[in-house]
Amino acid sequence: MDDKVQRSEEEWKKMLTPEQYQVCRKKGTERAFTGLYHDCKKPGIYQCCCCGNDLFDAKTKFDSGTGWPSFSEPVRDDRIRHETDRSRMMKRTEVVCRRCDAHLGHVFDDGPAPTHKRYCINSMSLKLKEGTRG
Repeated sequence: MDDKVQRSEEEWKKMLTPEQYQVCRKKGTERAFTGLYHDCKKPGIYQCCCCGNDLFDAKTKFDSGTGWPSFSEPVRDDRIRHETDRSRMMKRTEVVCRRCDAHLGHVFDDGPAPTHKRYCINSMSLKLKEGTRG
């Protein structure tokens, strides 16, 4: 994996839109069915909008009906990190970019076989590099 990306809060604010900053750096969530990629079917690699880390291949994307892009697995396990999230009066597993610590979304155990994982990711935290494969 590439070297760790570290920036000050001011640097993140300058390089990200206010919405991206809220989701990626402050652990926010975009509203369901409003994100750029929730219904996208283009081939390519979904990268972290903060650091360009390759995260998810479009071939693992599926329609979960939740309103957020959903993937069955990351490009590689070492591209993301899981953290316990106890916000909103529940316990969930947060998905974080391993390279820059951006909040991406959450992972659940109700996805399709063979992984049975649903990586429910905010469109705001992603950028699609069209036509490429991981």
